[in-house]
Amino acid sequence: MIETDLTITNKLGLHARAAAKLASTANTFTCAIRTGRNGKLVDAKSVMSLMLLAASQGSVLHFLFDGSDEELACQAISDLLADGFGEEQ
Repeated sequence: MIETDLTITNKLGLHARAAAKLASTANTFTCAIRTGRNGKLVDAKSVMSLMLLAASQGSVLHFLFDGSDEELACQAISDLLADGFGEEQ
């Protein structure tokens, strides 16, 4: 199991398009991926669950990756968030 904290850096935060990109990326892996803040974790493969986090720019999300491809998943999600979901800053 891998645990890490990642910061939402894009200007609009975890809005619908960003949540869809995160869920889409998470769904390419077989491992379980959960994320959240303030002790509440949700399934990172669910767009609706991600949007309910209401994570704005600067929010720190805690991620848990558990499964055979957890290292690849962690790297892909880390890269996605570091790139600001591919949005202009």
